[in-house]
This record gives sequence, C-alpha cells and structure tokens, in this order.
Amino acid sequence: MTALAPSLVAEITARTLVVCGSALVTALALGLPVGIWLGRSRFRGRVVGVSLVNAGMGAPPVVVGLVVSMLLWRSGPFGALELMYTPAAMVIAQIVIALPLVVGITLAAVGALDADWELQVRTLGVSPLRRRWLLLREIRLGVLAAVIAALGGILSEVGAVLAVGGNLEGETRVLTTAILMYTQMGEFGLALALAAVLLGMTLMLAGILTVVQQGGRS
Repeated sequence: MTALAPSLVAEITARTLVVCGSALVTALALGLPVGIWLGRSRFRGRVVGVSLVNAGMGAPPVVVGLVVSMLLWRSGPFGALELMYTPAAMVIAQIVIALPLVVGITLAAVGALDADWELQVRTLGVSPLRRRWLLLREIRLGVLAAVIAALGGILSEVGAVLAVGGNLEGETRVLTTAILMYTQMGEFGLALALAAVLLGMTLMLAGILTVVQQGGRS
C-alpha cells in the first residue's frame, strides 16, 4: 500500500474547503433573499415556486451533475466559457445543490413567525432597512440551520463534483472524489485516512455552527 504524503492531504483538503466555501457563500447570498421573499409574499404561482424549492431539496446530486455538465459541455449553451473540469464547475454544481436547502429552510423560518409580526414592526415606525435586520435576527436560528444543512450537503457530495470536475490530480480532486478513487483502487487505508479528515472537518464545522446556533437561543 502506498503512503499518502501530508502535503497532498493538505492540498486536497484546502481545495475542498475553497470549493465548498465558495459554493456555500454564494448559495447563502442568493438563497436568503429568495427564501425571505417567498416566506413574506403572497402571489399567484407561489405554491408552484415553493413546490419546486421542496423538490430541489431532494434532487439527486448525480442528476445535478448531469444537468450542469450538459450546460457547460463544449457543445452546450455555456461551453464557450470552458468551465468544464475546473473548480468553477464544481462550485456551480454545489451551488445548485445547496441553494434549494437554503431557500427552503429560510422560507420555513420566515413562515414560523407570528402572522402579524410585519404589522407590529410597521406600526412601530421602523425603517425598511431596520426591518430587514430585525427579520434576520428573528430567523437567525433558521438561517444557521440552513447553513448547517447546506454545508453538510456539499461537503459530503461526490456525484455532481465528479461529473463536472473529473477528479483531476492537482486541479479538481477533492476529499470525496479522492476517497471514491482510492476505494475503487482497493487502497482502503488511504481512503480511510482521507475519510477521517473529511469526517473530522465536517464534525468540527458542524460543531462550531451548532454552538453558535444553541447560543443564539438565549
């Protein structure tokens, strides 16, 4: 069995954090406003929109990878960007996976507020900008739950990033695809070592977010 150099583990781990972190930040930036808007608005077709969000929360990652691949392939509509088999393509796939989770959980958090919360705040003469800040404070536990769910979903995902990234050494190889590769090669020791890194990182990040979330209850 070959040894896995610490520098290689550090490189793969760093790439995993960069890809997942970029996808998470983008999904939050896009998903929070959409979730709040869906939670506060009442319009024709809202049920359809919410249904699509709920369906997206359970979308198979391998299907996401297929769709993103078709869009980014050289013969696809965005093929001219030459993003296929790059970290950027992996980030896009993970955004598609995380976005419905962020929107759906944020939507549920907004829906759990008192029906007259908006009216009460308006009655107090609070400015629109201040109202947005107060709303975020009210749903902060739900937002943290969305972060935890989205982070867990993209950190553990392998099908979509493998489809669009290709697991290229030194370029698009991340922890999940490396674990899968070494498992298929029968190098179970290496796979277990990388799995321990991934599990430890997941537990650490989830633990930090959980401490923040539980602290927010007080």
